[in-house]
Amino acid sequence: MQRRELLKAAGGGLAAAAVAKPAIAQSRPETKWRLTSSFPKSLDILYGAAEVFAKAVAEATDNRFQITVFAASEIVPGLQAADAVSNGTVEICHTASYYYVGKDPTFAFGTAIPFGLNQRMIDAWMFSGGGMELMNDFYRKHNIYGIPAGNTGAQMGGWFRKEIREVADLGGLRMRIGGFAGRVLGKLGVVPQQLAGGDIYPALEKGTLDAAEWVGPYDDEKLGFHKVAQYYYYPGWWEGGPMLHNFINLAKWNELPRTYQSIVSSASHVANTWMQARYDAGNPAALRRLVGGGAQLRPFSQPVLEACYRAANEVYAETSAANADFKKVYDAMLPFRNDQYLWWQVAEYTYDTFMIRARTRA
Repeated sequence: MQRRELLKAAGGGLAAAAVAKPAIAQSRPETKWRLTSSFPKSLDILYGAAEVFAKAVAEATDNRFQITVFAASEIVPGLQAADAVSNGTVEICHTASYYYVGKDPTFAFGTAIPFGLNQRMIDAWMFSGGGMELMNDFYRKHNIYGIPAGNTGAQMGGWFRKEIREVADLGGLRMRIGGFAGRVLGKLGVVPQQLAGGDIYPALEKGTLDAAEWVGPYDDEKLGFHKVAQYYYYPGWWEGGPMLHNFINLAKWNELPRTYQSIVSSASHVANTWMQARYDAGNPAALRRLVGGGAQLRPFSQPVLEACYRAANEVYAETSAANADFKKVYDAMLPFRNDQYLWWQVAEYTYDTFMIRARTRA
């Protein structure tokens, strides 16, 4: 009798195991994706964030979900990464949303808009202020699901072959500048041009560009801009906290098991934190080397900043009047930004200002 009961119990256990095994297989299927980056391998932080993301996905799934990362132009050019996702050429890309403002200016909010949010603010807006939901309502129209996956922090204002002392000096300036900021500077006479990172140096060297912005000291040193343009301006008011995204083909995202969706989201968070930390760690030493090598640091003057601020607000009013998606997101982000700076003024800015002054006395 005891033997019969043991066999029945064992049989039940085997049956349970038989059910459990395919359930696990269904929740963790063998999956292979291709990711195209908008960046070359030489930009080890921008490109490297995609590798950090892919590694985190593989490790969390015991290599059952593998994402192969391709640099810009290995599959498609860097500025066509989102198109490759939208049309199904690849499952995922790592890119800057504002590269695609030519399709719709609303794409700008996924990265940065002039005089917008800093790095911590855009994280707060995306993850706790409704920004991610708003943007994915928009991205859905382009067959994309977006997850934040990187940030450079506030960027520099770029490299100029001549000094910018007053607003009139911007007139006729041929400048490489990405995203929405080109439209703002266009109101002040700048001729904006959007070029991939690898194309900027030769254009500056040949004189077909008068100025160019990219990211900040760590990347700018690698790209060698200080060799062909002397004046290094700050701040990059058009990119106070520029965010990068993983754009995923909407059908491919919806096909993923919930477990894998959660892992992709978590791994994107890893890339988001990793990128910011790497830039914050690398920029100070790179800035010292650039200045030591002859780069001339220059702040944008108050009149120039004020003129740019007015131009930005004009562009926002015009674009909101013509584009309902843009207006919806802008109207949500603007009060969030204003509340954030109210808080920043009380604690963050006060603390940072004191410490910036104190370091010179240490």
